[in-house]
Amino acid sequence: MRCVVPYACYAFTGGRLSSALPSSVQRCLRSRVSPLLIRQYAGSRSLVGMAKAMCTNRLVNERSPYLLQHAHNPVDWYPWGDEAFTKAKTLNRLIFLSVGYSTCHWCHVMAHESFENQTIADILNENFVSIKVDREERPDVDKLYMTFIQAISGGGGWPMSVFLTPDLNPVTGGTYFPPEDRYGRPGFASILRTIAEKWQLEGDQIRGQGFALANAIKKAFLTNRETVPADENVALTCYTELADRFDETYKGFGGAPKFPKPAELDFMLSFYANNKSTTEGKLALKMVGETLEAMARGGIHDHIGKGFHRYAVDAAWHVPHFEKMLYDQAQLLSVYANYSLVCGQMKEIVEDIADYVYRNLTHPEGGFYSAQDADSLPSHNAKAKREGAFYVWTEQEIDDALKDVTVNGDSSVDVATYFKQYFGVKANGNCPSDTDPHGELKLQNVLAMKDSHKDSARKLGISEDKLTAIIEKARQVLVEARAQRPEPHLDSKMLTSWNGLMISGLSRASVAAGKPELAGRAQKVVEFIKKYMLSENGELLRTAYTDESGGVVHNSKPVKAFADDYAFLIEGLLDLYEVTFDENLLKFASELQKQFDERFWDTDNNAGYFLSETDPSIMTRFMEDHDGAEPATNSVAALNLVRLASIFDEERFRDRVANILESVSLRLRRYPSVLPKMVTALMRHSRPATLVVVIGKRDDPLTQQMLDEIKRHFIPNQSLISLDATKDLWLIEQNDHFGTLLRSTTKPAVFICEHFKCNQPITSLDDLKSKLSSL
Repeated sequence: MRCVVPYACYAFTGGRLSSALPSSVQRCLRSRVSPLLIRQYAGSRSLVGMAKAMCTNRLVNERSPYLLQHAHNPVDWYPWGDEAFTKAKTLNRLIFLSVGYSTCHWCHVMAHESFENQTIADILNENFVSIKVDREERPDVDKLYMTFIQAISGGGGWPMSVFLTPDLNPVTGGTYFPPEDRYGRPGFASILRTIAEKWQLEGDQIRGQGFALANAIKKAFLTNRETVPADENVALTCYTELADRFDETYKGFGGAPKFPKPAELDFMLSFYANNKSTTEGKLALKMVGETLEAMARGGIHDHIGKGFHRYAVDAAWHVPHFEKMLYDQAQLLSVYANYSLVCGQMKEIVEDIADYVYRNLTHPEGGFYSAQDADSLPSHNAKAKREGAFYVWTEQEIDDALKDVTVNGDSSVDVATYFKQYFGVKANGNCPSDTDPHGELKLQNVLAMKDSHKDSARKLGISEDKLTAIIEKARQVLVEARAQRPEPHLDSKMLTSWNGLMISGLSRASVAAGKPELAGRAQKVVEFIKKYMLSENGELLRTAYTDESGGVVHNSKPVKAFADDYAFLIEGLLDLYEVTFDENLLKFASELQKQFDERFWDTDNNAGYFLSETDPSIMTRFMEDHDGAEPATNSVAALNLVRLASIFDEERFRDRVANILESVSLRLRRYPSVLPKMVTALMRHSRPATLVVVIGKRDDPLTQQMLDEIKRHFIPNQSLISLDATKDLWLIEQNDHFGTLLRSTTKPAVFICEHFKCNQPITSLDDLKSKLSSL
């Protein structure tokens, strides 16, 4: 074990350790650095270099922000890999596997309480091989062992703490553990001692239990194929299950803690689009609209800096868990954009999310960072971070910031009073005690609108326009005030999968908001991925990182892409194509789909795409079985294949969709609402595919008007193609029908094709509008 301390903290004077160093660091140094060496380097600047070389663990060589957060723990951490596995087998030790991510609040808590604790570190170092994994880098490791934790405990979360045999089979585990015994429950130190003792006394028995548990996990991932049930039955059952969970009071599906669940909202929008005239269809749209409105007004929405927090700890969407994840912004951007296309509302929220991501999560070359932390320092001289510190306000802070603010030169307007009433600010704070068990939000206010803007204006006795001006002025002032606070940690890791989701979100947003520059940002991401996220042999990579100067770098051994990277990126490319009509996007998507099929398809059972390639350190390849915070890979892949089949008219794509649906048929029959995105794919696969082909030069005003009109409609079963004979030479060659359609007209025209047959060309904008309204 090498001494593990933040080397920048070293301060030696006169051959003595500075009292400014934490006591655990001083003990660490005294135990591992000779007095002669200390005297030799006393007062020398080169001691910093010595400390850097000597006093780190192996994580210092990693690029993951999460792993680097633990590179100076006194725990002898290893990254996931052969070096750790070999040590565990050689020393016959259990592995302690800790999985988390850099913006996770409880990961920070356990790191501070346990992994920076020298006593606990000594127990780990003397009895275990400790491995730290960034779940966002290695989703296979995370999801495999999370399945185990959920099975033994009924729940899961991060940090995930799992004990493995040297053969990587799990034997026990949990999530967050407090460091010491409390309330009659053992703390982490006691748990470690007990497990270490049991391994010494009952190692063979524990190894056998691990083997049995591993076999049980493998069996749990086996596929049960059945005939795919009728889509209308599955869709209606999925709708009913979600409707039964709908919160009529606070909106959203289910109770506290309350998550955005974009996959469920996306399904309900698609269900509405396919059932517009039915009571269920109308109610589905109503539930989506009310949920999106409640979220936009709630504390889960950052009303000052924009964007959305991870989830609300209460049912009313008021008090959030404050981290901000790229995948949430991306998926909510798509949902709000699609809803705006259907109803013409919430365009301002679409722009809000896009603006937040652009200002806070964008690399200069166009890629998107992963997240912003929940925790930050309350002030620049504070020693401990606090959850939500960057985002919450005392009443006094708001009064001080807004006391001299005028709106349009009118000094008679009491901006602070209007603002506080609008957002429910109270002198004693507005966070109920049951949402703040650790007292971090005492006297603090999370900004949330109790009423709609219209109702607030009526209650305050002013016009909506005047209230808008007051709130926007106050927001601008508070943006500046908040900028003086210590900012939350930024996870600057860039993931292909989440960037793919963001390409989709920006593509939809560019249409809904009427802002082509958003599609331009999406195109910039594509160029970023081509530049930095492809290996030398053209295979997709999962991650890229930033160095100290902001440059883009990789691990010494780059992380290869997982299945979700392919599925989400292909979806993004298809979505962006339907906005810009650059055939190179379809060509890139086609090339990636070929790689995806070769690297991840289940060739033995034709059941879908495994999450990972074959890896000897992963006991079994598996497929995700639910749409969660991110959609399941196969749900997105199935939707992609439906679209690719429509565009390229290839039966192999349709066959793969059918295979995927058969593999989840039992789950769709019994619990469709756990796979709402897959149900959306089933609806699209089972119904006539609508291929809309627009013929004509794209610089022709009529062609552009036709394309714009089509894009403004939310038609979930539609694929949109633009054929310009002077620009789309590659695409025209991919489908024989395209050449036939091109030869059939000499002026701009729209062909709407279903059941492999196309209607008569539509050559006027009025006729096109009439036809689209009937779809």
